[in-house]
Amino acid sequence: MNVVKPIKSVDDLVKAGLVAPADCVALEEVAARYAVALTPAISKLIDRADPDDPIARQFVPDAAELTIAPEERADPIGDHAHSPVEGIVHRYPDRILLKAVHVCPVYCRFCFRREMVGPQGLGTLDAAAMRAAFDYIRGHEEIWEVILTGGDPLVLSPRRLGEIMEALAGIAHVKIIRFHTRVPVVDPEKIDAALIGALKASGKTVYVALHANHVRELTPEARAACARLVDAGIAMVSQSVLLKGVNDDPDVLAKLMKAFVEMRVKPYYLHHPDLAPGTSHFRVTIEEGQEIVEALRGRISGLCQPAYILDIPGGHGKAVISGSAMRATGDGCYSVTDYRGGEHSYPPAD
Repeated sequence: MNVVKPIKSVDDLVKAGLVAPADCVALEEVAARYAVALTPAISKLIDRADPDDPIARQFVPDAAELTIAPEERADPIGDHAHSPVEGIVHRYPDRILLKAVHVCPVYCRFCFRREMVGPQGLGTLDAAAMRAAFDYIRGHEEIWEVILTGGDPLVLSPRRLGEIMEALAGIAHVKIIRFHTRVPVVDPEKIDAALIGALKASGKTVYVALHANHVRELTPEARAACARLVDAGIAMVSQSVLLKGVNDDPDVLAKLMKAFVEMRVKPYYLHHPDLAPGTSHFRVTIEEGQEIVEALRGRISGLCQPAYILDIPGGHGKAVISGSAMRATGDGCYSVTDYRGGEHSYPPAD
């Protein structure tokens, strides 16, 4: 039996027929800066005959990642500015991010945490850091929701996940636990009875937010994995990123959002691409994004409509791009109002 292994290097990419040997010098430079990994499920999805394949574009490194635009930054949404203890981001009063792990089964080429994740990233929280994180949550009774992100929290073993859920189950003021993940799409077989059991916590409501950007990612195996989660009583929502060359087309987005709804996954957020280093080739303009999202209205059910949002650079939270928070100031620039009423320029002036 052939055992298909994950792709974790430029040499692996060449052997898999995903990049040409002539491109290796530049791609090794990319791989030295930003982690590379593709699961067998994703590698199998890529059409080697299509130079513009939307799956390859998301996961196969590109020399364009070496071009850093002036407005790009290592921490584009300001995690560090709101991290009171290691592994915690407390940006909004009633919810926190818990970044237990900074490893992913795949590494998206547009990732806004690309400077923090991967084998050379921030790693997994050790036992002392986890205790400090839980102490922080216990000490802040305003925390209603804990969002496990990273990295991808579902790379953790059922035992580790169970330990996290047991600790959160003992914190009365936490009512909602949410997981942000790509695992049901990129490694669907991992969503088994043991993992699903580990996601349960007494007295808590659990959500899984699935990240997918193109309908081809939603294979029969991925749909079955999501069905196992939903059938077990775990609610699911979606997160997608509006990406040039992947889904910057109303028809492509409509197919993705309708597929989510068919899978019992409620479309939640459509993110405008963040200002992460080396990702300018993925970014549409705000105007282009607004036109694409507006074109969705009327052609798909209200059940299928995500909120098109911008994470304001610097850690000021999210703004709905189609709402009153965004005001054009000319030359492709905007004034953005955060949830506290503060005004910020986009792209950042500094």
